[in-house]
Amino acid sequence: MFWLAIHFPALPLEIYSRGGAAPEPLAVIEKQGNRSSVKVCNEAASERGVRAGMHGAAAQVLVTNLVVRVRDLAAEQESLEGLAAWAGSFTPAVSLQPPDGLLIEIGSCLRLHRGFKNLIAQMRSGLNEMGYGACLACAPTPYAAWLLALAGKEVAIRDPAKLEKFLGALPVKWLAQPQDTLDSLEMLGAHTLGDCLHFPRAGMARRFGQSLLDEVDRALGRLPEAREFFVPPPSFSRHLELPSQVHEAEALLFASRRLLLELEGYLNLRQAGVQQFELICRHEDVPDTVLKVGFAQPTRALERMLLLLRETLGRTRLCAPVHTITLHSSLIQTIELSNLDLFQDSTETGDGNLLLERLRIRLGKEGVFSIAPAADHRPELAWRQCGTEDESIPAGKQQRPLWLLPKPMPCHKDRLELQSGPERIESGWWDGMDVARDYYVAQGRNGSRLWVFRDHSSGGWFVHGLFA
Repeated sequence: MFWLAIHFPALPLEIYSRGGAAPEPLAVIEKQGNRSSVKVCNEAASERGVRAGMHGAAAQVLVTNLVVRVRDLAAEQESLEGLAAWAGSFTPAVSLQPPDGLLIEIGSCLRLHRGFKNLIAQMRSGLNEMGYGACLACAPTPYAAWLLALAGKEVAIRDPAKLEKFLGALPVKWLAQPQDTLDSLEMLGAHTLGDCLHFPRAGMARRFGQSLLDEVDRALGRLPEAREFFVPPPSFSRHLELPSQVHEAEALLFASRRLLLELEGYLNLRQAGVQQFELICRHEDVPDTVLKVGFAQPTRALERMLLLLRETLGRTRLCAPVHTITLHSSLIQTIELSNLDLFQDSTETGDGNLLLERLRIRLGKEGVFSIAPAADHRPELAWRQCGTEDESIPAGKQQRPLWLLPKPMPCHKDRLELQSGPERIESGWWDGMDVARDYYVAQGRNGSRLWVFRDHSSGGWFVHGLFA
């Protein structure tokens, strides 16, 4: 097996900053009892002297305009699950490594993604687009890959025989052991994992417990490690806090795109498409603004979702500034895969559906509809309005024109040349709109093809429709 570990060292900060550029100094603090310390800070704060581990009050004194946020473990877990769903588009063998990492088995999917280098390039590109900084490392065992990524060693070790050499150079501080154990190892001169391997195992177990040896053995592959793979939830919901309040709807597109990338990965993992999603814009003192984007057919194509969202945002006026956006969709439908013809063009079809979707946004859902035949013989009532997704009823075999006049227009029979007919229609006695007519296809003097009828009650002739 071949494992990829992805470590997100700045995840506590990125849940606040990846919604857009944050020029102001920003730091995330972690509270431990009565003391608070800086967990991580952005570049603007680092340039002014803020460092991880610094007391929170000292950092605020050092930088007067420092924006301080409290670490949100729940939001970090939500982000980690969103990243796991995104990574599932590459392989379903994705495991969470809380609080800031993923472990992915990639040995079985390298051929699918045209090799190791291409797969890593795709993952790096996707993570950058979503606004995450990450360290990637690969090894034959999951825990070895995780230790390498945790230490910032971006290497790919395929040979298990070389694994001990690379792990032996790692400092012991990366082990998941109590701080007292790590301090004792340092006092004994065991500064690296390689130093720990040189000590007698029995003595190490008596002094530090079996857990230290088990951790090292898992990394080296001497002990098996069972991983629980991530299972996506039945619906998608992700929120993103913006670095500063946004006043114009179109300015939300940048942050929304990062959430749509996660939605695309989630849909790929589930082999499904989305029929509709909602972008919920949250304000301070007024109700949320909910923007609904629907599709003629379920889709998971990022560019299609982004295009329709751009159309929607361009026609939206916000009632108040937005501080947080939420992307939500529960209308998830499985997309059945079908084999394509060997010589068929591989470009995506469905331009007609895209046109309908864009017209809906511009004209409103009620302004775009289809028409279908209705079970009535009277031409004025033989059609009905329906949604664009509804399956239309096949029309009858009678020869009918495409265009009907709003009201039948009187005409002279001697100016017509009857070509076919009659089609007798006697109907409507139950609703007071009964008719008795004989319809013909006729040609006028100017060559136009007309749909005419003779009314039985009056004996008059009328033009009711025009053929193309």
